[in-house]
Amino acid sequence: MKSVLPGMLLVAMAACGAAAPVMAADPPPHAAAAQEPANIPAKTPAKTEEAALVGPATREQIEGAAPEWVEAEVGSKPDADAAKALAEVQPGAEVTVFLGTWCGDSRREVPRFWHCLDEAGGAVPFKVTYVSVDRHKKEPAGPMTENGVQYLPTFIVRRDGHEVGRIVETAPNGIEHDLLALLTGKAHGVIATRTDLTPAPPAPPPGAAQPHL
Repeated sequence: MKSVLPGMLLVAMAACGAAAPVMAADPPPHAAAAQEPANIPAKTPAKTEEAALVGPATREQIEGAAPEWVEAEVGSKPDADAAKALAEVQPGAEVTVFLGTWCGDSRREVPRFWHCLDEAGGAVPFKVTYVSVDRHKKEPAGPMTENGVQYLPTFIVRRDGHEVGRIVETAPNGIEHDLLALLTGKAHGVIATRTDLTPAPPAPPPGAAQPHL
């Protein structure tokens, strides 16, 4: 009697769906390349400008917003005699300083002014007010417009509410000499190296509203 085992085995394999093993095909070349990370250099974040101090400010606030001004003050070399003479001017004047913590001219002139105040002993017989301006010279809009400020820094000297004169952008003779001249009445009007500036506005009549600071 012939053996039927080989035939039965073939039938059982067919019924279970058994199949011969299949070798996996190699992936196409482009698929392997897609798995490699692209060599793209990282973008450097854009440097953002530091926010400028805007509005009425104190010397301490300005030094905090622009620490390099402290070094500029130490490096400035005003005339010591003229600086000390600021402590002896007639009392009652007001000096308003418009500046920008981002402004190179302000960085030169204002720290030199501070050095003069320190040379004078720190106490001077006139009031000093600082107004810090934004990078576009638009804010604070009220004080900028009412005082006719075009360039920075601008030092405005007033007595009895009337403007005596102003120093604009660069003090031709040194801030200590030009400011002393305005405070003592030896000079008036606009003091600057620029030639495109209009004279300081005339003093308002008695009782007129004063510019807002």
